[in-house]
Amino acid sequence: MEEYDIIIIGAGPGGLTAGLYAGRGGSKTLILDKGLTGGTGLMVPSMENYPGFDLIDGMSLVAKMKSQSEKNADIHEMEGVEKIDRVDGGFVLTTPKDKYFAKSIILATGTTHRKLGVPGENHFTGLGVSYCATCDGMLFKDKDVLMIGGGNSALQEAIYLDNLGCNVTVVHRRNEFRAEIYLQNKLKEKGIPIILDSVVEEIKGNQLVESVILSNKKEGSTHEVHVQGVFVAIGDIPASDLAKELGVNVNKYNQIITDKNQRTNVDNVYAIGDVTGGVKQWVVACAEGAVAATYAYQDLEQTKKREQ
Repeated sequence: MEEYDIIIIGAGPGGLTAGLYAGRGGSKTLILDKGLTGGTGLMVPSMENYPGFDLIDGMSLVAKMKSQSEKNADIHEMEGVEKIDRVDGGFVLTTPKDKYFAKSIILATGTTHRKLGVPGENHFTGLGVSYCATCDGMLFKDKDVLMIGGGNSALQEAIYLDNLGCNVTVVHRRNEFRAEIYLQNKLKEKGIPIILDSVVEEIKGNQLVESVILSNKKEGSTHEVHVQGVFVAIGDIPASDLAKELGVNVNKYNQIITDKNQRTNVDNVYAIGDVTGGVKQWVVACAEGAVAATYAYQDLEQTKKREQ
């Protein structure tokens, strides 16, 4: 069983930054991820608010960060952590491929896409229902699609779909968006149609999506919209199950609770990024990754001194 000073679970922006800082600090570091490096960051179509770049897409920024991080830490993709056991002096992490010992753990497990929970959604996933405009947008060029949601992700992806040549309409359950003003202004500039105060009741079709039943909450009416695609961006669910099994405290939203140094209530366990809630921005996850790695190193050094 290979031993590490710090193991980071999750290779998104926060996890990659933590790996960079931990490795450069002299800690033997491993990053594990159940999927590809970058996580949901790969799905970001474009960013105009990441320092140093006027405009960059998630996939390009992930590639740059991965190249930098893997010089300082081992990165194992497609190797998710199945369980974590506390042992004397640290933790044993079990994956489908191996077991690893860590003195400290940084949880950068992120979130999963929240679903609508309506009839037809599961049946038509991959057949017209998508949770990633970057992944599937090109399949809907010149086709009518709905973007469901009112936050930054929904508007970013709606703008991206419009740029691809999709006939996109945004549907939001409230009477105003939660997204940043610059995204709302860009939506207006592009003339992208908006349907407010409305929710999806059902997704219909035969082999592929053909229509959506929308309910107007304000008017109490329903109507059918004929579309070929439905993109969903209505928020996320924190991936905190491993943390809870380890005894880490979470709040009522299942987000991991940390102090300002990203420490959890369990010694030598830290958490960063979207799984902790707060401002869900790429730059925030990176900053928290740097903080967690720094304090994980310092805490281990303090433990060494006490044991000497």
